[in-house]
Amino acid sequence: MQVQGYFDLQFEPVREVFAELFDGGKQRGAALCVQIGGETVLDLWAGQAGRTEDQQWHTDTLVNLFSCTKTFTAVVALQLVAEGHLDLDKPLGHWWPEAANRGKESVTLRQLLCHRAGLSAIRAPLPSAALFDWSSMTHALEQEQPWWVPNTQQGYAPMTYGWWVGELIRRVEGRGVGDVLKTRLVEPLGLDFHLGLPESELSRVAHLTRGRNDFGDAAAQALMKAVQSDPHSLTALSFNNPPGLMNSANSPEWQRAVLPAANGHGNARSLARFYMGLLQGRLLDSALLSEMTREHSQGEDRTLLARTRFGLGCWLDQPIENATFGMGPHCFGHPGAGGCLGFADPERELSFGFVTNTLGPYVLMDPRAQRLARIVKGCLG
Repeated sequence: MQVQGYFDLQFEPVREVFAELFDGGKQRGAALCVQIGGETVLDLWAGQAGRTEDQQWHTDTLVNLFSCTKTFTAVVALQLVAEGHLDLDKPLGHWWPEAANRGKESVTLRQLLCHRAGLSAIRAPLPSAALFDWSSMTHALEQEQPWWVPNTQQGYAPMTYGWWVGELIRRVEGRGVGDVLKTRLVEPLGLDFHLGLPESELSRVAHLTRGRNDFGDAAAQALMKAVQSDPHSLTALSFNNPPGLMNSANSPEWQRAVLPAANGHGNARSLARFYMGLLQGRLLDSALLSEMTREHSQGEDRTLLARTRFGLGCWLDQPIENATFGMGPHCFGHPGAGGCLGFADPERELSFGFVTNTLGPYVLMDPRAQRLARIVKGCLG
């Protein structure tokens, strides 16, 4: 497989491992970008973006980043905190009175951002069309009650996170979250990142496929068993209500929609630039970045049925095989379903972005991205 792009010679082993991803035809397309101190040391891409072999991955190919989107949304919320428009610890009813009921009266933005609010799924069955109807989803959230007493347990919110945090942003900004992210993050950093793709950009989006004959690790298998065995469980509903969450990502409706938890579209370069912007203080001041990246919650996750560890809108490193970024204990970032990963390593002033259109089954970190990160670390000595 011909790998395109740029790499500093110090990182040639990384380019070689990236090329190995495509051996045997299991990997269709992917891209990798690493920056150190604001300088790009790796910017690679290869493989197939579309359904057919003639549709190759290009320098400007976009891919659904799935939950990598959550940190972008969180940073905007934290910017509004810094400006005094939101507050981490005031009840959400201060801005969203219709939601302050049924046990949600004490829920805060902080609890939403670190997945301790107990609002990870919606019990009432929703139609598929609700997924793309902001008003329908926020109304459903208003009627929901927590799955546990807020702030007593943790449970990752794969999709509801986006409507909860996004609606707070919308209410104080007075405009859609996609537009807010564009003016607050995308334009200042020059990112090729989109939350709600315009029609003109749809042709650049890579077609997603699932890897074959890979059933993931024990955590992935436990999650799949739980989803299939009890459709009314927190785990199943968090991924399947509204229906279509698991299989809509190639549709134009998904790509055009604004889903602040899961459908940002970008590339490896945009992930690396975003995290470098955080490290360089261009998005948050040092005190708020420290608050974002300190441990707010850790332990057994009610949704993912595995150990998770969260800051505010980001995942923190865990020294276990399936939950480490692969570079050190101070890293923070966010994985996306199927294998995308963006993170920062403050110790090395390093940012990392990996994207793929060949979806793996892993629940926490994908071993493809982990291996690349470890090789990068090895090249640094």
